[in-house]
Order: sequence, then C-alpha cells, then structure tokens
Amino acid sequence: MKEFKTDQIRNVALIGHNGSGKTTFVERALFHTGVTTRMGSVQNGTAVMDFEEEEMARNSSVAAAIAPIVWKDVKINMIDTPGYADFVGEVNSALRVSEGAVVFVEATSGVEVGTEIYWQAAEERNLPRIILINKMDRDNVRVSRALTSIEENLSGNFVPLQLPIGEGPSFKGVVDLLSMEARLGTDDSRGPIPDDLADAAEEARLALVEAAAEGDDALIEKYLENDTLSDEDIVRGLKLAVQQGSVIPILYAAPEPGIAIVPVLQAMVRLIPAPNQAGPFTATLPDGETAEYPVSDDSPLAAFVFKTREDPYGKMSYLRIYGGTLQSDSRAWDSHLESEVRIGTLQVLRGKEQMPVPRLHSGDIGAVVKLGETPTNSTICNPQQKLKLNITNQPNPIMSVAIHPASQSDVAKLSASLNRLVDEDPTLVWHTESATRETILSGMGTTHLDIGVKKLESKFGVHVTTTVPKVPFRETITKTNTAEYTHKKQTGGAGQYARVFLRVESLDDDAQFEFTSEIFGGAISAPFVAATEKGCRQALDQGALAGYPVTGVKAIVYDGKEHPVDSKEIAFQIAGREGFKQAVLGANPVLLEPIYNVTVTVPADYMGDVLGDMNSRRARVQGMDQEGTKSIVRAEVPLAEMQRYAADLRSMTQGRGIFRMEFSHYGRVPSHLQSDLVAKLKQEQAAED
Repeated sequence: MKEFKTDQIRNVALIGHNGSGKTTFVERALFHTGVTTRMGSVQNGTAVMDFEEEEMARNSSVAAAIAPIVWKDVKINMIDTPGYADFVGEVNSALRVSEGAVVFVEATSGVEVGTEIYWQAAEERNLPRIILINKMDRDNVRVSRALTSIEENLSGNFVPLQLPIGEGPSFKGVVDLLSMEARLGTDDSRGPIPDDLADAAEEARLALVEAAAEGDDALIEKYLENDTLSDEDIVRGLKLAVQQGSVIPILYAAPEPGIAIVPVLQAMVRLIPAPNQAGPFTATLPDGETAEYPVSDDSPLAAFVFKTREDPYGKMSYLRIYGGTLQSDSRAWDSHLESEVRIGTLQVLRGKEQMPVPRLHSGDIGAVVKLGETPTNSTICNPQQKLKLNITNQPNPIMSVAIHPASQSDVAKLSASLNRLVDEDPTLVWHTESATRETILSGMGTTHLDIGVKKLESKFGVHVTTTVPKVPFRETITKTNTAEYTHKKQTGGAGQYARVFLRVESLDDDAQFEFTSEIFGGAISAPFVAATEKGCRQALDQGALAGYPVTGVKAIVYDGKEHPVDSKEIAFQIAGREGFKQAVLGANPVLLEPIYNVTVTVPADYMGDVLGDMNSRRARVQGMDQEGTKSIVRAEVPLAEMQRYAADLRSMTQGRGIFRMEFSHYGRVPSHLQSDLVAKLKQEQAAED
C-alpha cells in the first residue's frame, strides 16, 4: 500500500451494539472499493474483519480489527469494534486512537445497551460522532421509531444529513441534503428528489444550513446577510460543528445489499477531522512536565502501542503514530521498559492481512511484529527526545473465575501464558489470591472470561478448568486477650527453650499488623524479641477461626524467659507463633469479608427490581440518581453476593442494565451468618485436605 500523509488520513472507530452491522459495513466498503473480489459474510465465517477463531465460531466480533479504505485519495482507517459489552476494552482502545466515531444504530432495534455504553465512552473523549441508522432494508423498520430511540437515549443536537427513500424492504436510497438530490441503489446513481419528499427535504435542508452556520462565527454573519450558504461553506461549517460536538449528523444505509454506502464514506472524509486537524497531542517528558506537540511529521517521534495480538508464534503490536515518522528496520526507545527496541518491518493491516510499508507518517495506524517485551500502552519514541503518552483508561473487572491447570505441564506454562493473555487484552487481570491459594482471572463478564480461557488453550496450549472463586475472607479480633506459651524441646544434645507472654489488641479493620515490646530488665534479649515478632508474623497467614489471614491486630510481648544455653531464635519464633495463635483464639475472632462499591445503571422501569435484589444481597444503598431515562443505584455490597451478578442483572433487565464495581474495604461478616459460614469453610478445607 502506498504512503499517505497526515492530512490524507481519517481514523474512524465503528461503534455500536452487537448485531448493528459494523462488520458487514466494512465488508461492503472493501468490496465496493475493489479491495476484495467478493463480499465477506459474518454468518458464513468469511468476513475479512472476523478472523479470530472465536469470531468465526460465534459469528460475532470479539476484537477490534482495522481496515484501510482508500476513498478519493484519502485513507480511512476503519476500526471495526465488538458490540458486546464484555469487550468494552477493545472499544476504548479504538476510541483512544481515533479522531471520530460512526455510531451504528440498528434500524429495527433502535438504541441498545451497547450503543449507550460506547456513546458515553466517545462523549467522555469529546470525539466527533456521526450516527448511522443501519440495516434500513430489514422488515419492520420504522424510521420514526429509530429517531425517537436516539432522541430519548442519547444526548446531543441531532441533525439529519439525509432523508431515507423508503424503509424496510422498500428502502431504495437517500436524499442527500447537501447536494439536494436522490442517491439510489447499489451503484449510487443520482436523480431528482421524489415528489413526496420534496417539502421535507427543503425543511431539513434549512435546519442543516442553520446547524452549519452555527459552527463558525463568520458563517453566521454570512448566513444572516445572504440567507443561505454555499455547499462548500455548509461542509466547512458542518465539519467545525461536528468537531466541536455541537452537531451530530444522522445518515442511513443498508450494507448487505450495498445501498447508500458511498454517502457514508463521503461523510467520513468530509466531516471527520484529519489527525492534524484534531488538535495537538500531550506527552509527559522525563522531568515529569507535560508538553503539547502538533500531529506532524516534524514533531518528536511518538508512537503509541494501543493493542497487542498474540499467537503461538509471537505477538503483533498495533501502533498509532502521533508525532514524527516511524521507519521500518530502525531503532527506537520504549519509554515503558526504558530500553531500546528494534522496529522490524512495519505493516498496514487489513484484518489479519499484512501489507509491508517503508514508514508510517504521523496520524497513521500500522503494526509491527516481534517488538520484544513491549506491552500494550507503551510509547515508542526517539532516545534523544524521550516522552510518554497517556495510557488507555480501562474499567475495573466485574467478574472472576478461579483457574485450575489440568496437568503438571500446564502448571509450568500457566503464569507466562496468563501474562501474554492480559497483554493482549488489558481488561483481563490475573493474580494469585494468597488467602485461598487460587489463581484468579478477572474480566468484564461471562463471555469475556469464557473466550479468555479458550484462548489459553487455542493460542498458548494451556488446558485449564474453572470454578467460582472462593471469597478471600480475613480474620481479626474484637477484644484484648493475653496468652503465655513455653516451647521446650530436649533431644539429648543442645535443647530448645523459649517462654513468651503476649497480649493482642484490636486495631482498625483496615489496619494490618503492629508489633511492640514492653520488655524491661532484659527478660528476653533483643534478638529473641525480633524472633518472637517473626513468629507472630508467620501466624498471620492462617487464622485460628477458619484458616484465613489475620489482620487488624496489635501484638505486644510484655514478658518472657530465656535459657542461657538452650534458647535460640528458632525457639522464640515457635513460641511467638503458637502464643499468638492462642491469644487470638481467646480474643473473640471474627471474619471480615471484602466489600465493593457497586454502581448499577438501569432503565427507570427496572429500578424497583434492582433495589429489591440489592437488599437480598446484603447491600447498603448509598444513593440513587436519575439521568434521563436511566436510574443509577450506588451501594456497598459484599463480594460474596456479587460473584454472578453480571448474569443476574442481564436476566433481570433483559440485557439493559450495566454495572461497575471497585474494591472498597473489608467489613465484618454479620454475627448471625458467621457460625454457619465458619462451619461450611472448615468443612470445605477438610474435604480438600
């Protein structure tokens, strides 16, 4: 593929709910521009953009894919994103490197939950947006219903750029309100506006001109003087208004038969700003200061790794160039790893197809294979002009599974494979939970985790099973208690002797552990006091109540006795450990459970059901808000009650509810639940032993 300069590039994220036709639109654009000789199909598994094994099996996108579409000597880097909410991380990464977004609204279903989530994500980034009411040829399409859905569920000043000619199976094309002509059929033939749409077209044209005039003060004056604007002025004003977010154009299309595709490509080129028109980029310098640079080949090199794709043979790093030019077969600096990296052959991607290029100009998107250990969110720069770009912010995981290797060979490969998995998808997180000794994989939902587990097997050859994770309880005490412990061991040679007197006191639940000594007069010498503390800390790993880690305890050694010959540090470690256990057991130990801050957003009609369900989960509701047609509930909820909430909320709200959760603190398990819970935990531990 030939090189494109910055002003010839448009980076556009295609976002919308699952099934809104994003991938089919790209397939039609590839076919229409002669890139492919036959149009790929999502349902048949032949789509260029759905090349991952899971995508072909599910007939649905699960990862962002890139297709450069050349239209009128402009390269449109279309980033096709998944529509299912579990893969919001892929959408966030695409929005991070785009100057605009086309929001797909399925003509029959209207605005759905995925559309709302991604609209909010684009709005937070102040990205210019175009709405495409898609699949206009489907049965039961009602344009008025789709427009009402947009007005009620999305925020903005929506201005039609087109009027549809027919709807449902009778959809023939669109009225272009810029050129005031009909654009019909799959060949985009031009013709007069149908008589029954002439009045509506004049009225919509007037609204479009007024919206364009408001994009620029000079245009407002010109409009007031002449009562009209030229087509060139309208396009210029609209582009400014779209870039400012004051206008959101609405278009129509039916990509399956190929109707009204060209006008959408034209709108992307005309209305989405080129990278150098969207403002400067901000970078952090080595001294911690920030600096702004224009998106230009003359700026310092700044390439951002926004996505990583792993396969059994290595990895491919997706790059967006913000400043400078990146050359194939060159050397650069990784600001994340603080080391030099070798840039191999740069590629422009079309799905999984790789097309080598000698360089990438500022604003462009490409990829490079085998970029060492460089992870997602790294910045590639010049070693003489080091800088770092802001990373892509991703939401916290909302669901977890415990991972169990199927064999000993899988155990050896598990950690490295999980690291590669989360590098490919930063919304996946893994850790080893010390309290339960389980390997935990966390993500954005059931489907997300299911695909992650399958990737472990298909890409990295690691076979695992999954279970619901155990809750990582903690233990603490509620009163002061003392204990005395003597460790004495005689084996015929040198013996072991240590005697300690310990007192334990309760700290705040969020405190960890404190140790102090009240020894006076040398009853225990300093090295043995330190050994006693070490023994107490060893006992923290396994509490006396149910075997969970102990927290929120202060231990004080206030007396003891040592033997001039037999006392050793190991003896005082043992005495400290066992004495601490005895003291804790008599200090009324209780269980602590992790509490999460949970925010649930649902249509107002489901508010009562959600509140009732929250109460059944021992939630403490912190507040409720109303935003448009949505109700928002904020609550503190024990993790034990949230293990399968994603599926429950989806069922409760017919897929319209979303939630976020973030760890808050550890809280005490209610006394009326503790005895049964402790008995159950001990029974489970006995079964494992």
